[in-house]
Amino acid sequence: MDIIIVGCGKVGTALAKQLRKENHNITIVDTDRSSVEALINTLDVQAVYGNGTTYRVLKRAGVDTADLLIAVTGYDERNMLSCLVARKASRCQVIARVRDPEYNEDTDFLKDELGLSMVINPEMAAAANIFRLLQIPSALDVDYFEKSQVSMLCFRVESDSPLNGHNMFEIGSMMKSNMLVCIRERDGEAEIPSGNTTLLAGDKISVMIPMNRMRDVLQKLKLRQKPVRNCLIGGGSATAQYLTGMLLHEGVQVKIIDRDRVKCDELSDKFPDAEIVCGDCTDKQLLAEEGLDRTDAFVCLTSLDEVNIMLSLYASSVSKAKIVSKISRTDFEEVVDRLNIGSVIYPKNITAESIVQYVRALENAQGNNAETLYQLADGKVEAMEFEVHKREGITGIPLMDMRLKKGLLIASITRKGRHITPSGQDTLEEGDTIILLTTNPGIRDLANIIDG
Repeated sequence: MDIIIVGCGKVGTALAKQLRKENHNITIVDTDRSSVEALINTLDVQAVYGNGTTYRVLKRAGVDTADLLIAVTGYDERNMLSCLVARKASRCQVIARVRDPEYNEDTDFLKDELGLSMVINPEMAAAANIFRLLQIPSALDVDYFEKSQVSMLCFRVESDSPLNGHNMFEIGSMMKSNMLVCIRERDGEAEIPSGNTTLLAGDKISVMIPMNRMRDVLQKLKLRQKPVRNCLIGGGSATAQYLTGMLLHEGVQVKIIDRDRVKCDELSDKFPDAEIVCGDCTDKQLLAEEGLDRTDAFVCLTSLDEVNIMLSLYASSVSKAKIVSKISRTDFEEVVDRLNIGSVIYPKNITAESIVQYVRALENAQGNNAETLYQLADGKVEAMEFEVHKREGITGIPLMDMRLKKGLLIASITRKGRHITPSGQDTLEEGDTIILLTTNPGIRDLANIIDG
């Protein structure tokens, strides 16, 4: 596909990298020459310097023949105007990043009136991600595959875990459930485990679980499964506001600490059922007074990554709360991953992933049958949802007889609403929905999973 990305900040750069890796033709548009040059020096992309809200610049970028324009500058109004100009100039699909909570209630109106194919709100997407984590506090990450009705949970193997020291064959016999360990991460490396792979304390694993068996599996793993009932939030950012609304709707008690008096007054007016504390959330005495050691969850949402990391490290030393931190920069993602700071949310990655999923859906409409996409294990593994058709030539063959490509796992089969944890004797049948995991990007069609 021919794709134009207006804005090459953090999100635009992440999008360009991911979409170029999937062999799309990318043209970036930005007024910052140094940012553009930095990107074209590392990626095989085209570049146009200029204001992406003008037809003259967009025409130079190829908007007349583009399949998709994605506007992700730091300004909502510029993004919407860029999309409007693109829609008037061509028939391409358009996606706008819109961050201001003031526009949230107008999303449907904006999509209809401006012809937007998709509106992405990084702060709301991050809040939704955090909300899911607070529903399953033992998980470091949670992804849902709605069509297959399964969840992918990531958690760390503790020393007292029933999985510690056992290989996949032993775990299958011990658990006697529809749980499948799909990914093991150790020392910065990710792999799809084989039957002989042994799990050790400290490993991060991603597990596929049918949604209706979640409680049973978590109980067998001796993991906490009770959702949080009270939450302390550091920082009154837009993400904090979206999260507060979600939590209050579920009856969760919320307390927000922010040092800005004006913002605190605004938060008090907006959320009368929440407790708003005006103060410095890095003040240890204040945190103690506000019950850090007693709260079910502590979410760090200040505007500074360093503060969020520091707060999370401190909270982990004095509290048993579920800890979630928002990190904007991903330069030191592997370093952050080694820290004991609970779950880490990268809004940039969430935004890029959502847009890439939409691009996959467009490809699907053009004959490519890859549907849902998740980037797992810091992007080292892809999880995709497919519907099986006879044309792929893979139906009716026992999985043990399939010559699957290396680094590939069929992790779930859903047939007529019934979940199947795949074994060697199982087959794929027309109409099945399957979840495929791979360490090798580039698989877009089920016909490509066979080696040779």
